[in-house]
Formats: sequence, C-alpha cells, structure tokens
Amino acid sequence: MKIFLTGANGFIGSALVKELLSAGHQVLGLTRSEEGGNALRDMGAEAFQGDLLDFDNLRKGVEQSDAVIHTAFNHDFSRFVQSCQEDRQVITVMGEVLIGSERPMIVTSSIGSSNTVPGTLPVENNPTASSSVFPRAASDEAALALAGKGVNVVMMRNPQIHNIVKQGLVSDLIKLARQKGRAAYVGEGANRWSATNLTDAVAVYRLALEHATSGAVFHAVDEEGVSMRQISDAIAAGLNVPSVSVSEEQAPEHFGWLIKFAGRELTASGKLTQERLGWKPSGSGLIADLNAMKY
Repeated sequence: MKIFLTGANGFIGSALVKELLSAGHQVLGLTRSEEGGNALRDMGAEAFQGDLLDFDNLRKGVEQSDAVIHTAFNHDFSRFVQSCQEDRQVITVMGEVLIGSERPMIVTSSIGSSNTVPGTLPVENNPTASSSVFPRAASDEAALALAGKGVNVVMMRNPQIHNIVKQGLVSDLIKLARQKGRAAYVGEGANRWSATNLTDAVAVYRLALEHATSGAVFHAVDEEGVSMRQISDAIAAGLNVPSVSVSEEQAPEHFGWLIKFAGRELTASGKLTQERLGWKPSGSGLIADLNAMKY
C-alpha cells in the first residue's frame, strides 16, 4: 500500500517510515521543510511538502494514497486544549476524503482516552472519555464520528513511547530534573505510567494497518505500569541528582505544566491488542532505556 503518513519526521513517524518500508509498503510522508523531505527521501520514502493545518493540501496527500496513518500532534502543552481541537479538525478533514472507500486510516490518541471505568485498568473496550474531561479524546471523538460515516478508521492509543534517546513525557521530567537539580515524584510515587519501546510501537501500527477493522481500538501498551518513584530514581541516577518526594501542595510549583500528569495514574492494558493482532512486544523496558541513555 501507499501510505500517507503525518508526523513522518517525528519520533514515532520516522521509525514508522522504516517499519512500513521494510514490510514492502510505500510511504508518502508529510513534511514542512526541505531538510525533512531530504531525510525522508534518504530513507526511501516520498516527501509531501506542506503544513498540517493547510487543509486543501492535506486532502491532496490523502487523495493519492491507499491508506492514512496520522501520528502528528503539537506537543506544546501551554496550548494543549487548542492543539487537541486542531487535531480533531485534521482528522476530520483527512477522513472525509476517505468516505465511500475501504481505505484504512489510523488515528493516534492517548491511553488516557480509555481511563473511564474508575478502579480498573483501562482496556481497549472501555467507553471513550469525553474531550470536555480529557482534551486529547477529541482525536477519538473525531475518529468515532468518521466511523459512523463509514470510514475504515482505527484508533491507536499510545502510552509513553521510548528508546534510549526519548521517552514521551519522561523526557520532560528529565529536562525539569536537570533545571531543578533534583528528580521528584508526588507523595510516595506509587502512581504508574504505562510504556512501550519504540520498535514495538511501530510494529503494532503496521499490524493495525494490515488488519484494519473500522472502529477498532488498539492500545500500543507493553508495560502496564511503571511507578513514578522508579522513573524518578532512574532519572536521578542518570543525572547524579537526588530523587525526592514532593507533597501534593508542593507539586504544582515543582512540576509546572507537568502537574497535569505527574501525579496521575496513566496505566492501561494492551492484552487485547496483542491477542487481536498477534503483536508480541519484545523491546527493552522504560527503566532499562533510562538506565542506558546518555544524559
């Protein structure tokens, strides 16, 4: 298949380009710069120049492809709600081009969108959260609306995707610990974040593409939960700074915008995804990657 890939130069996207090409697919990667285009061409992909919010141009990319994988997202958390609503628009624009066809589309979201049954580990079959409660669920809402119009759309919900260079929100915790001179966790640090190695994450995207069923929800989750105390301790060891507990009252001052996540339970199960797609994650775990990275 020829796949239109947004975020093709990003952390997940650039690894996904290699995964798709190695499986015999073609990739048309959306890129904003000539430098990004050259990087895609060097990998063997085709570059499609343009901005994510240039909707007329975006439609052209979708029109000349057999499938769409959407991994792009603006991670400026100072405008998080606005970014989520922009993502809703992008998904809607691309998906409407696919109405009346069987061409698959994979939409990226967060495992937080399935955290809707209190006291239980979120699973793929959980009802989707409302974007009024969890803004990132705007992506899921857009996908569900497209599924209702007959689009062959799949939702991929991601945890902290990591390797020895980058680790999702954990990378922001590392930056903060470097600035503050200490790594930290809230209270006892018992709240957990789920995680998956980058190599395993891109594999599940490919499997979902090749076995797409409209309305399907997948969790790209290997480790269901790594405690914030473990994460903080690993960061502290890497930076040679202390790992300390901060109270709930102290936490907003220490974490800044990260307080939205630092004390939260961001866990999920990926067992149904593994069973349905035959996905067998085998990459290194989050703590192993934090221990192996060059700080």
